[in-house]
Order: sequence, then C-alpha cells, then structure tokens
Amino acid sequence: MIKVKVLRYHPQKDDESRLETFKVDKKEKMKVLDALNYINENYDAKISYRCSCRAGQCGSCAVKVNGQTVLACKAEIMDGDIIKPLDFDVMKDLIVDRTITDGRVKELELFIDECDTYQCPVNLKPEDYENSKKLRSCIECLSCLSVCPPLKETSEFAGPYFMRYFGKFALDPRDCDERIQNSFDEGLYCCTSCSKCVEVCPKEINTFGGAIEKLRELSCRKGIGPLPPHKLVRELIEKTGRSVEPLGEGFIKAISQKPPSESAELKPKIAFFTGCMIDYRLPEVGFALLDVLKNQGIDVIVPVDQVCCGSPMIRTGQTEIVEDIVKKNAEVFKDYDIILTVCAGCGATLKNDYPKYGVNLNVVEISEFLADNLNIDNMNPVDLKVTYHDPCHLSRGQGIRKEPRKILEKIKGLEFVEMEEPDRCCGSGGGVRSGKPDLAAKIGKRKVDMIKDLDVNAVITICPFCEYHIRDSLKKEGLDIDVLNILKLLQLSYKST
Repeated sequence: MIKVKVLRYHPQKDDESRLETFKVDKKEKMKVLDALNYINENYDAKISYRCSCRAGQCGSCAVKVNGQTVLACKAEIMDGDIIKPLDFDVMKDLIVDRTITDGRVKELELFIDECDTYQCPVNLKPEDYENSKKLRSCIECLSCLSVCPPLKETSEFAGPYFMRYFGKFALDPRDCDERIQNSFDEGLYCCTSCSKCVEVCPKEINTFGGAIEKLRELSCRKGIGPLPPHKLVRELIEKTGRSVEPLGEGFIKAISQKPPSESAELKPKIAFFTGCMIDYRLPEVGFALLDVLKNQGIDVIVPVDQVCCGSPMIRTGQTEIVEDIVKKNAEVFKDYDIILTVCAGCGATLKNDYPKYGVNLNVVEISEFLADNLNIDNMNPVDLKVTYHDPCHLSRGQGIRKEPRKILEKIKGLEFVEMEEPDRCCGSGGGVRSGKPDLAAKIGKRKVDMIKDLDVNAVITICPFCEYHIRDSLKKEGLDIDVLNILKLLQLSYKST
C-alpha cells in the first residue's frame, strides 16, 4: 500500500482547498489515473477529474504531481505523491476551466485562413509542411500554459500554446493571415526562452525553438521585430564582437598579458570560451576558473580572438549575422580538444545551435568537467549556508542538473538547501531583461520569494545572466544575500583559512 494526497476543492461549496490522503493498493507500473480510479471505487471519494483515451493522445487528463505537470494516464503513481490541478481556475477538484483558452482560440481565429485558390496550393507536397509537422502534434493538454513563467506575470503574453498555433500557421503555405504580426502583438518577445513548455510537453513539441524562435526570425525579416534594445545589441556585436560594452579592461585583455603555459605542451589542449558577460561584466569568474583549474593541475588557454557566441541574436531572431559569428569562433577554437564554458547560454548555443551551421566543437560545461574529478584534498571548509539556482539553458538546454550539486556536496563545511523550484526561470533570458525589464523584474521577484525564507548566505549558480539578474532582484527586495558562480565558491574554499 502507498499513500497518495489529492487536492480537493469545490468553489460552490468549499471556502478553501484541502489535501486528502488515501491509501492505494499499488500494482506494478500503476498510473496516476489508475490510482484516482482506485480511490473513487474504494473510498467513494467522488474526486472529479478528466480522462478519455488513456493513451496519451487526448491531453484531457493533465494534472500536477509533486508540482510537475504530467498526463495522469502516462505518469506512474508513487508513494507520497501529491496530485493537484493545473494552474487555472478550478471547476471542481482536478478539473480546470478551459473556457478562457478556448475563447481566445476563437477570438484569434486560430484556424487556416485560406487564400484564393489561384494564390494557394491545393495539393501540398511533404516538403511544403515539413517545417510545421512537429507543431501539429499538439494534443491540447494546456500543460505549457500552466507552467509558463511570463504568463503568470503579464496579460501581454498569449503564451506558448498560442505561439505554437501562430508558428504552425505562419509556416503553412495554405494560410494567408498575418500570423507573424499577430504573434508580435500577442507578446512574442515576452518569452524568456526557459523551455519549461518543452520540458512538460507530452508530445515533446519544441515550442520555443520550433515556433517562437522561427516567428522572431520571420518578424525580423519583415521589419516587425525585434525590440529596440535588441537592435542595439546587434549593432554592438557587429561593431565590437561583444554583446555588452566593457566596463573596464576586460578579462581576456587582462589575461592575455599573462599567458599560461605553452599550448603545444597541453595534453589535452583545453580552451576557455569566456562569453561576453564573463569578459566584460564578471571577470572575477574568469579568474576564479583559472585559480580552480590551477589547483587541479590543469592549464587552459584563453583565445584572444573569440567573439560573442551568437545566442542573443538567435534568441531574438536576428539570425542574418549568426553564420559569420559561428565561422569566426569555429576558426578560433578549431585546434582545441576541449572547450570549457561557464555561461549556460554560451554552452547551450555552442552545443545545440552551432551544429546547425556545420560546426561541431567538443564543448564541456565547467560542472561537467569538475563534478567527477574534483580534487578536494587541498580544499578548506567553507562555513556558508547556500541554495542553488538551475539556469534554464543549463538544466533544460544542456540536461545538466546533478553535476553542480555533486560539486556542492564535496565542499567541506557547506550547508546546502534546495529552494522550492530551483529550475524556475529567473526572468533574464530570451532578451526579456533588456527588452521587457518590468516583466523580467516580476519574474525575478518570484525567484526571490523562494530564496528569502531559506535563511541562506548565498545563491549559487552557473550563469552570468542569472547571477546578474538574481542579484538585482535580491537588492530590490532589500535582501543581503550574495549570488556566486560556483567557481567563486570553489575559489573561496581554496583561499579560506
């Protein structure tokens, strides 16, 4: 027998929701839906929930289990599971009100608006709809809307479900409506690129990469997008090779005056891809990397001719200059065996986007590099209580979650506590911090609300954009909590007494 909790609520009868606990005689690979059926049959609980096909095709049974959105017919029930409805208005128990969403579909006319027959192809060839093929596999479960961070903070953004619709029709040659303009008007640039919608989608639809990025690219080609601050970033990259202006000497320039060991003697030959933020905003993280690797007996080269990885341009749709960026970096890093990154966005771009341009580099994120091989013999105890923030482009963009925690577990004297949603977006990605600062601030406050009750000394992360934004968000709330790259924490352990 296992114990399962279900959130009960009937708006017409109950003043507030309540969790009820039930014992379930679990069979092998019993699903959440089976457990709900069992509870109703054995306890006459009369729990209300939706279900239909039981095959993961209709999407009607979507619920939250332990805070994660799943299909009840597909997810296995486990001891201690807490079952709640999606984050919409509740009609009763696990049934949510879908009428607002359905009404928006009608309002936005999300059906093919056909051209005259002489303009529009009647018989489509497979290649005509290949780009929208995956986007058409949506089962309308609304999980993506339930978990979208920007959608919880602004009515300006229609949300990933609708962006998928816009993308599907924009890429369909039979549709002649103004889908690109529609998407821009419905908050196309409110998306933080966190890809939480991708993570929870039972059909594995890449709504961000397959729809939102495509729509942003098309909007730029038509002169609809991007937002003015994004244009300034492009101008800066074209002029300087960096997406931010220098506030000082810069890490690469400083380190180039003190070159490490001769590269020909390095085995393997390791390079450091700094990224714009480390070079011009957080050079101390770069120096921390060199200190940590030195303590591990590892030399690393910092190529001076590297430029922005191109992520800001890809995420905001300004893709015309990306190929040149990729070529420059490919030439700079072509002779290295390993390329280390300490920026989640840079690492995800080098790993996931560069191959689309025919460039495959052996990119290793720093926690991947250190997690299983970190020498702790000469590390001193660090008397701090910390929590960890998972950058979206690290956890979902690169699938890296365990490695940073392995490192934290190895640091003597460190007390580590998890926050409620460590992988919840902080609001800084996808061009939102520069293009929609008020929205970024609201999303950042949600992250701060999770941190402030933990009584920690510092928040640890591995992304300079997250570090900058979370630090600003904490300051706005008057909280004296530091934000550190994990390399700075390791450096502190070597220098502490």
